[in-house]
Amino acid sequence: MSPKKEITIVGGGIIGCSTAYYLTRHPSYSPETHRVTLLEAASTSTGGRTPDSIQDPATLADPTTASRKNPAHEGIAGGASGKAGGLLALWAFPENIVPLSFRLHDELAREHGGDKRWGYRRCWASQIDCKARGTTTAAAAAAAEGNQPSNTGKSKSAGLHRDHHKDPSTLRRLGVPDDLDWLDSSSSSSLSAYENIGTPENTAQVHPELFTRSMAQLAEDAGARIVTGARVTAISRSADDSRVEGVTYVDKDGAEKTLATTHCVVAAGPWTATLLPEIPVRASRAHSVVIKTPAPLSAYALFTQIKLPVGFRTPSSERKAATSSAAVPLRAPQIVNPEIYARPDGTAYACGPTDEAAPLPITSAEVEVDEARCADIVAQVGGISDQLGRDGEVLAKQACYLPQGGPYIGQVGKTEGLIVAAGHTCWGIQNAPGTGKLVSEIVFDGKAKSARLGGCDPALVL
Repeated sequence: MSPKKEITIVGGGIIGCSTAYYLTRHPSYSPETHRVTLLEAASTSTGGRTPDSIQDPATLADPTTASRKNPAHEGIAGGASGKAGGLLALWAFPENIVPLSFRLHDELAREHGGDKRWGYRRCWASQIDCKARGTTTAAAAAAAEGNQPSNTGKSKSAGLHRDHHKDPSTLRRLGVPDDLDWLDSSSSSSLSAYENIGTPENTAQVHPELFTRSMAQLAEDAGARIVTGARVTAISRSADDSRVEGVTYVDKDGAEKTLATTHCVVAAGPWTATLLPEIPVRASRAHSVVIKTPAPLSAYALFTQIKLPVGFRTPSSERKAATSSAAVPLRAPQIVNPEIYARPDGTAYACGPTDEAAPLPITSAEVEVDEARCADIVAQVGGISDQLGRDGEVLAKQACYLPQGGPYIGQVGKTEGLIVAAGHTCWGIQNAPGTGKLVSEIVFDGKAKSARLGGCDPALVL
């Protein structure tokens, strides 16, 4: 029998919840012998969403099978894990863990009904180049008269990742599949290039918030303890730094508590450096919207390059004072790169570029939304699709902070039992199950067995 382990996971995002799940599925795990406690700093999942946004995406899915929100889990998936696109791909990175994690996503969906519970499905991924429909409004006239801040027209906003349809034969000449019929392709909104990136053989998607909530619930059902409103302030080590001894946190009532801990897994995403400053994880903010479409869209994830014409809304990142969502017209064409993910619940998710305009708050509950940046996304995707624009309904405007710099997975320095699992960039949703599986092996077997850590080993930066 494995020696008694007191395992504390810091962070209730997709990495922490997947780790809790796989710890409770490890052959050596016994709820009578081992304690698994997950501590999440936030006590609400509403941070990073405007008050008028839909707060529970499960209400859009099949109510009999979707991952229902556990009131005791408020705060779980409150950050990027609840506001990401949810793309999975065998062509993601890092290559050493991607195949494992992609396979585990498929196995989890089969075992737990992920198609209904968290929107798992195979999909296509494509790159498109197009031009947004122009404007003939007073905004265009104002731009022509120069009543707008200077703009070179050369800047490029890098992304993360019914009356206007051309004749199908024209679309086929560009290589556009027949079922990608929700893009406008009139002469004023021309689709100039299409390139396939991924197929259903190597590409899939999940709803990340519903997946994360499911992992937390399944882990709890197997014996893990989920505690929200528990902000970790310190990880105590032995005098010689050879082992972990405890984790101190402040609960939702302000009381300070300490858990005896033999193994501490820091999966705090962009907040990781507050506890492990030696691990170079940094944060960048990203905005996104969720749009309800008149009918479910075909299963495509689109990486776009959209040319905005003169008179179109100037992206707020290009404006000197983006204090409101009011439109300011462009004086010169500009390229933007929003990403669009059609979802099986009748919505589409769209995200814009990252920024560093606002510092990382203390928890995900304090994340604020810049509505002007959300309005940019809505205008841009609405400029190439009526189903996303004129005929769509914006259900959510949201923001989150992405962890950048990694991923890092493994023991931190010489301290036995101190493990980091953070910095997963935009591929955190894709790589969460693989990370959780590897961490469970490090804890119970002493080393990663299912995949090599390779460049994810924190020893490379310590």
